[in-house]
Amino acid sequence: MKLQFGFGTGIQEVDVPDQNLIGVLHANEVPVALTGAAEVERALSEPIGSPRLKDIVHPGETVAVVTSDVTRPMPTYKVMPALLDELYAGGVRPEDITLVFALGSHRKQSDEEKRRLAGERAWNEIRCVDSDPNDCVSYGVTSRGTPVDITRVVAEADRRICLGNIEYHYFAGYSGGAKAIMPGASTRAAIQANHSRMVLPEAKAGALDDNPVRLDIEEAGRMVGIDFILNVVLSEHKEILKAIAGDPVKAHREGCRFLDRLYRKELTEAADIVLVSQGGAPKDLNLYQTQKALDNAKHAVKDGGIIILIGSCKEGLGEKTFEEWMTTAKNPQSLIERIGREFRLGGHKAAAIAMVLEKAEVDLVSELDDDFVRSVFLTPQPSAQAALDHAFAKLGPDAKVLAMPYGGSTLPTVVQ
Repeated sequence: MKLQFGFGTGIQEVDVPDQNLIGVLHANEVPVALTGAAEVERALSEPIGSPRLKDIVHPGETVAVVTSDVTRPMPTYKVMPALLDELYAGGVRPEDITLVFALGSHRKQSDEEKRRLAGERAWNEIRCVDSDPNDCVSYGVTSRGTPVDITRVVAEADRRICLGNIEYHYFAGYSGGAKAIMPGASTRAAIQANHSRMVLPEAKAGALDDNPVRLDIEEAGRMVGIDFILNVVLSEHKEILKAIAGDPVKAHREGCRFLDRLYRKELTEAADIVLVSQGGAPKDLNLYQTQKALDNAKHAVKDGGIIILIGSCKEGLGEKTFEEWMTTAKNPQSLIERIGREFRLGGHKAAAIAMVLEKAEVDLVSELDDDFVRSVFLTPQPSAQAALDHAFAKLGPDAKVLAMPYGGSTLPTVVQ
């Protein structure tokens, strides 16, 4: 079977013998009645575990709406019109609403970026600002020792609303929910404390109730106080398929259940070879972003197997700390040991790649120089087809192959 994988703005094509192919993972067919803005309006009218937002807010109150920055696919501009209508119906004035872009550890955004994210109506009607990790209010520490320091404009608002898209997160379980507050509107020290638990076995994609990273995030959310969330689940082509509104935990869990119906893929066996890509640009601009697909693929590959990671990475590694860790490590094991000693953002993704390398060989099809790829412990391949031919030569002609064309979205689970 001929398969295509996004590679930058182009494709990589691979011919996999039918008898070797055990599956091609795409989103499941899940019937939906409404999509886009109409689905957002429905969710706001039918909140989960909560009164309607217009019945929560009151005239004269200040409202902070916390949403994602430019690094995330959350379509804030699509949900803000309905959200503003709901807030206005509750008597809130435009001048009392602030849209806060949760930067986490990311760079500040230009006005043009903020305008594009917010959409014209929100940009023209309300204040739109980036979170500021240097101007925070402290709420103390969580029971796990994470400092809860929240950007002032969010902390001092009378009401806090969290937006976000729900997708699998390789150690927080899922994105969305209280994650807009912690780590989104927090400090680098808080993020590092929370994310340092990524090395624990329960901190993995698709895990919630025993996931120490997610539980810490939600404890921080309770300490700060989140009045309402509005989350969405997106299709592979970034259209809104489902919106969830209401209680920050109950509504989030419902969104996670929908995501599982859409993107969790049960397998009866692990594969010897996994072909995986992020789906092309812009998600494969660098290795830092392409790593998300690699981490999902690790759940589908046999011990000693080969993951063929297909991603342009034309902008290199993509993050300074990540690059420093990857290029100075003696071996993959040293990265895992280092993250245990000194958790650092950026370094955490280097350690995550090292943990995959403990299980499988990773062959990279990219635009990076071959010698550089080898220096960061991956095996360079000139094309996806050449990589597959190499894998068959190494593992034998009967090796089983799994394809993940949108590896950052689909989560394989092997069930016995």
